[in-house]
Amino acid sequence: MTDSAPPEIETTLTPPTNIANSNLQVRLKGEGEHLLLILPTEVESSATATTWSDLWQQLKQRLNGGDRFWQPNTIVHLMATDRLLDTRQLQAIADALSEAQLQLTHVFTSRRQTAVAAATAGYSVEQQAPITGLNQTVNAAPTPLAEPLYLQMTVRSGIEIRHAGSVIVLGDLNPGGTVVANGDILVWGRLRGVAHAGAAGNSKCLIMALQMEPTQLRIAEFVARAPTNIPSQFYPEVAYVTPEGIRIAKAADFSKSQFSLPS
Repeated sequence: MTDSAPPEIETTLTPPTNIANSNLQVRLKGEGEHLLLILPTEVESSATATTWSDLWQQLKQRLNGGDRFWQPNTIVHLMATDRLLDTRQLQAIADALSEAQLQLTHVFTSRRQTAVAAATAGYSVEQQAPITGLNQTVNAAPTPLAEPLYLQMTVRSGIEIRHAGSVIVLGDLNPGGTVVANGDILVWGRLRGVAHAGAAGNSKCLIMALQMEPTQLRIAEFVARAPTNIPSQFYPEVAYVTPEGIRIAKAADFSKSQFSLPS
């Protein structure tokens, strides 16, 4: 790959000359056995008129510089913050990292569109709380659940999806795949991996699937494993918490029991 910009990225590269704060630039930072690739936020970039092509050039300069401090095949976590990245831009970043003998595996973002693009591309994803101001710290007070995250894909082995609201997967959750949600989890397919609903501690959350064959189910702090006997016939089912722990019921029976309760 040359230093020319990837598809949908401006070809005229003008390095920013008015950025004095290193936090407003693309950064590579070591964290344990992996690297963090940190992009400045949209708010920070707009304040300094930094374009995507500026960031792309900064990334190439970081990777092609002589001060490589990483080992070959080091894992990279992309901290995309609130930047809107599409599939092509994510692939361009992954290709640039690959040329530098780095492997992109995780994407952290506060943008739903970026989370969907990253998950669809096969990366583990964590959708974080949105950043609303420059240098603003995260409020420790409880916040409402984020909007649901809809994924039309198969969550394959090795992929982990984390979201601050409910997650709806229009596809399968394969063995070795993981979905963690602060809200409910609905798998419109076969649930054969690990599903953790109510991850922030809400035991009233539900896990629903057309075919429930989980490796592990978790709701808040409650944990349940798959039954040893595989049923001869599958039905849409719902996992929920009772005083005795996690129970699984047919979706039709669960709906009848829930909606028949007195208000």
